Amino acid sequence: MYDLIHREKYIDQVLPFIHKDLIKVFIGQRRVGKSYILKQLMNHLIKVGIEQEQIIFIDKEKYEFDEVKNYHDLIEFVQNRKNTNKRQYLFIDEVQEIEKFELALREFNSDPHYDVYCTGSNANILSTELATRLSGRYIEFNIYPLSYIEFLKFHKLDKSNESLASYYHFGGLPYLIHLDLQEDIVNEYKRSVINSIILKDIVSRHSIRNTNFLQRLILFLADNIGQITSAKKISDFLKSQNMKISPSVVLNYIDYLCEVFLIYKVKRYDIVGKRVFEIGEKYYFNDLGLRNSLVGFKGNDISKLLENLVFNKLLSDGYEVHVGNINHLEIDFICKKGSDLKYIQVVYLLNDDKVVEREFSNLEKIPDNYEKIVLSMDPILIENRNGIKHLNIIDFLVI
Repeated sequence: MYDLIHREKYIDQVLPFIHKDLIKVFIGQRRVGKSYILKQLMNHLIKVGIEQEQIIFIDKEKYEFDEVKNYHDLIEFVQNRKNTNKRQYLFIDEVQEIEKFELALREFNSDPHYDVYCTGSNANILSTELATRLSGRYIEFNIYPLSYIEFLKFHKLDKSNESLASYYHFGGLPYLIHLDLQEDIVNEYKRSVINSIILKDIVSRHSIRNTNFLQRLILFLADNIGQITSAKKISDFLKSQNMKISPSVVLNYIDYLCEVFLIYKVKRYDIVGKRVFEIGEKYYFNDLGLRNSLVGFKGNDISKLLENLVFNKLLSDGYEVHVGNINHLEIDFICKKGSDLKYIQVVYLLNDDKVVEREFSNLEKIPDNYEKIVLSMDPILIENRNGIKHLNIIDFLVI
């Protein structure tokens, strides 16, 4: 049994699929807690009567499993531990490190003796290979850094402006509970995480030689979260820095960063024309702590940090998110989940009439009756204006 702080949200999502003929795949950035989700599931199985001997756990980040290099090795490793009398539960951490892993998963999935769970840190590899070999026979669960509620639970804090500031300063990587929340200590750890993502998941996998450009690109995106940009704009900026990189190469490198969940690309959507724009998108970081360790934490970044937090909350809650555009005016987020649709504006403070008018009037121009919300850090809220709600960001994050 593992002594863990439980993340009930994810366990509750998985429970209905235990014992079902589906491979359970947990995807997300490195160090967001995927391994511990597996361990929590193993704890659950033991609590409901599954014996320890029925569980096989392969952690590809540990030296003892170096022998499991390809799908042949994986099949042989598991079969050597097969208990023919009882069903077995196979857990594989960082499955993308095993060459042609999908062939082994297909083999296990065809045998009712196994119930399979695995994690991965590369969206493209997992979705491409699994869709090809296991279409309809697996289910994905996205794992994110700690939400604000989870951050409070892990660090034993109460909701407040101070705890929110710690959250958007240091980020939501679970391991931070083992460190003092001090700038130099936390940044040392976060830099090691970023180096692992860049070197292991991007540079090595894609045989990248121009690592200087990759690092410059990451810094540019970190400094411009929440800003509408494009591959051409980035290419032009780099030219001004004496680095000639074509827009097509910029796009490829951005895709690599999205594949490993370091950043998210958010397309713009024309609300009136009901179409997605071909160019011009926003980028947000999966974890603001990693972002801050790259470009430094600056107080005047508060508006875009809060916008990134709201985006992360929406994504974690299962919304499909776009940036809205109506008559050349921007709506920060269009959020859709099934039949649920809402529009959200994020602002640090509604500190004068001009700001109030801008944030509310943009939403008022949307010609439908779906929910519309303005989020800010104001302690005193404005009464509903033409059906538009005003909520405090902290209250929104704990819903």
